[in-house]
Amino acid sequence: MDRDLQSIQEVRDLVRQAKEAQHILARMSQGELDRLTQAISQVGQEHARQLGRMAAEETGFGVAGHKALKNEFAAKTVYEAIRNQKTVGILAEDPAKQTIDIGVPVGVVAALVPSTNPTSTVIYKAMISLKAGNPVIFSPHPGALNCILETVGLVARAVEQAGAPRGAVSAITTPTLEATNALMRHPDTRMILATGGMAMVKAAYSSGTPAIGVGAGNGPAYIHHSADVKEAVRRIFDSKTFDNGTICASEQSIVLCRAMEDTVRRELTAQGGWILNPEEKEKLASFILRPNGTMNPAIVGKSAETLAELAGLGTPPAGTRVLIVPEDQVGDKHPFSHEKLAPILALYVEADEEAALARCVQILDFEGAGHSFLIHAKDRAAVERFALAVPASRIVVNSPGALGGIGATTNLFPAMTLGCGAVGGSSSSNNIGPLDLINIKRVAWGVRERSDLGGMDSSQFTVDEDKLRAVVEQVLRRMV
Repeated sequence: MDRDLQSIQEVRDLVRQAKEAQHILARMSQGELDRLTQAISQVGQEHARQLGRMAAEETGFGVAGHKALKNEFAAKTVYEAIRNQKTVGILAEDPAKQTIDIGVPVGVVAALVPSTNPTSTVIYKAMISLKAGNPVIFSPHPGALNCILETVGLVARAVEQAGAPRGAVSAITTPTLEATNALMRHPDTRMILATGGMAMVKAAYSSGTPAIGVGAGNGPAYIHHSADVKEAVRRIFDSKTFDNGTICASEQSIVLCRAMEDTVRRELTAQGGWILNPEEKEKLASFILRPNGTMNPAIVGKSAETLAELAGLGTPPAGTRVLIVPEDQVGDKHPFSHEKLAPILALYVEADEEAALARCVQILDFEGAGHSFLIHAKDRAAVERFALAVPASRIVVNSPGALGGIGATTNLFPAMTLGCGAVGGSSSSNNIGPLDLINIKRVAWGVRERSDLGGMDSSQFTVDEDKLRAVVEQVLRRMV
């Protein structure tokens, strides 16, 4: 109880400080805000390796070198994408229509940080918040507290040295569920950036504060008969082994037609896929699915070799990179049809393309609606057909899903918060950036008079008061 009360009081102090900082940030010019984001970029790049190593060591998830690359992506690639964006002041003018658009910050941002991408998420969310003129308060995942606080401290000092007020970037140091809820529900919190488990994302949307959340990623990867199979498998494995599968846009299953099965299976095996037999599948299923029906967190960010050992599968074949599990069902009782933040892929083999499309839709409708879909094909018509039909906000073509979805290997907007749209229970389908964290005031000059609008003049309408009174009295008598 004392810890909860302490954390709630800390939240109140942080929000008060952030609101004071907001008054100063709101008066800053675009150039001044740009200097703050440049400072975040510089400090993020300078400490990318150190923070990546800290994150891997503290959480036990993923690969330190890959986490460093994610830090660099947030610090450099995101910065380059937003550097020249206008976010405050006059954004656009249309002399012909006589309108002006003015950008204004939304206010205090509450940023939830997951344990899977802790340090890169801090760099990214701090950058897009400050670029838009908003102070940001981070709510760390307890399992990654130290590396998150280290990153927040580095970023806070960097922006203050660049001219930001104290309190522009801060974090809860005593993370509790009560503290996070207090932050999300505080009347001075204006926006929530929710990245984390589904329970936390739902809590953000039910808080009464505007929120941008990310649902589960459960993207299927369809290999079309026109695809270069060797390249398709390479890209899928490059994605699924990047940071051991902790990016939510990474592939969760492979879907193909029966005619492609032998070719794809040979390539999967040749590139380090261990295709499990029914007995091995059962052992792995028992390990990854807990008795309460949720995924075992012990699988998150572990290598294929470690997963094999933990599940009692024995020694995997030499060079094993990904565990491949043949599957033909989708649902709660079929763990391989869920999101798996580890190098595990379900393999669905369907009779024809129509059945393959239906399976992809079924998987996303079950879990991951609105998030991502991956397709490997040279046939543009096939790409368009699937893109029109699947319930996904981003369709990644011939690219590793984890890196393509966040905009590293595609020209999607580079981001680490991927909106899932209304179909996924999210308020946005965007790759989230600074423009999602501003409001736009619109100035409009009058260009027409009332007389120009046409229509009937009110003087043409007359009311028989006696008839109206009689109708009202009749209605009242019936009510009595």
